[in-house]
Amino acid sequence: MALPYLTLATGTEHETEVKRSRFICAMAPAPSVEAAAEFIAERRKLHPGATHNCTAYVIGQRLQKGDDDGEPGGTAGTPMVQALVGRGFNDVVAVVTRYFGGVLLGAGGLVRAYGSAVTETLDRVDPVRMVPARLVRVSVGHEQAGRLENDLRASAYPVREVGYGAEVSFSVAVGEDQVAAFTDWVATLTAGRAVVAVEAAIHVPET
Repeated sequence: MALPYLTLATGTEHETEVKRSRFICAMAPAPSVEAAAEFIAERRKLHPGATHNCTAYVIGQRLQKGDDDGEPGGTAGTPMVQALVGRGFNDVVAVVTRYFGGVLLGAGGLVRAYGSAVTETLDRVDPVRMVPARLVRVSVGHEQAGRLENDLRASAYPVREVGYGAEVSFSVAVGEDQVAAFTDWVATLTAGRAVVAVEAAIHVPET
């Protein structure tokens, strides 16, 4: 069963210092691996002289990946991933850029430093809560499509896509607990002439 999660609306950045080493944590929304990779590449390009650019992303509540970027194995990417998951974040990427300050931190110190860089940054964000929903496809004849589209766009149900063919179909995001009520509402609007099909499971921002 799909569960709610937190994500970011926009990117954010926060810097911490541990024994003269600078840890710059930058985060951004990442709905896909490609988006995460693009953000990571941008950060590495922005800080080419850094000692390390360690990374972590959590996508789709199942895909989790961390990269130590030369730090001892398990001391950077893993605690960064754990910090994101522990706070309930998903579809997000984090890059912690380290500029070495001359003092070795040891494995435990690195784990704390990288994990804290992420958690302290999360403390400063305004998270978006995403809740389970379904894509619902509504198909009607052309003679009813105009009025139905107006009603849909004036409602709380976001229209994701409109398709034109023998009929007009609307792909609408509907909260999982609202599917039955939405179906009844559409039936009333169209005098029962619309065909409603419940499709993919998705998440939408909580309203």
